[in-house]
Amino acid sequence: MTDSRTAASGDTRTRRGPESHVDTLPGADERGRRGISDATVARLPVYLRALTSLTERGTTTASSEELATAAGVNSAKLRKDLSSLGSYGTRGVGYDVEYLRYQIAREIGLTQDWPVVIVGVGNLGQALAGYAGFASRGFRVAALVDLDRSRTGERHGDLRVQRLGDLEHLVQELGISIGVITTPAAAAQDVADRLVACGVTSILNFAPAVLSVPDGVDVRKVDLSIELQILAFHEQRKALDAVGGPT
Repeated sequence: MTDSRTAASGDTRTRRGPESHVDTLPGADERGRRGISDATVARLPVYLRALTSLTERGTTTASSEELATAAGVNSAKLRKDLSSLGSYGTRGVGYDVEYLRYQIAREIGLTQDWPVVIVGVGNLGQALAGYAGFASRGFRVAALVDLDRSRTGERHGDLRVQRLGDLEHLVQELGISIGVITTPAAAAQDVADRLVACGVTSILNFAPAVLSVPDGVDVRKVDLSIELQILAFHEQRKALDAVGGPT
């Protein structure tokens, strides 16, 4: 067992279901053989967001400097990242925005739809379930599950809340490979174990808990309170600097 670790798309996507045969996202070993580091993979969605913004503004080509500015990185790092995808742009012209957008979307698996199950339909779970931005980026909330049986049958948008006992059936029937955990911390490990047992191999964890999962299962952790604490640290440093206090 290993500890939890950190591991707008094109318009044409394959809908992924239990019988679908689709290209899968390269694993860490395959990315390593192709020379794509985990740090680069983490930046690809940022580039995709920047390219989508440029597309919406009608931009057809962009230099590495323009794209780097839009993505908030330096241009040398951007060029190195994109070269690992085999995309070098055209000297004196730059990058074809739409084609590069497609390349990155394909690389990170967003040329198909990914059905997602959300476990924990409290305030955060409901907010995520209602977020329209997922669908435009290739993620479809396909099922809602809650541990509280009294919530079974509640309707949120087009979905009804299902029992935790129905999880395996939902995963198999809907072809789900990504699970989102928005439960209290005490329940998170049990939910993760159930998701893994059902065949889910990618987990986005919002619960304030460190999950233990088998090799081959990727976990991304989102802890909003930690992010706020980091911002509080920087605010305190700025306040001290302003009055000439210790750094």
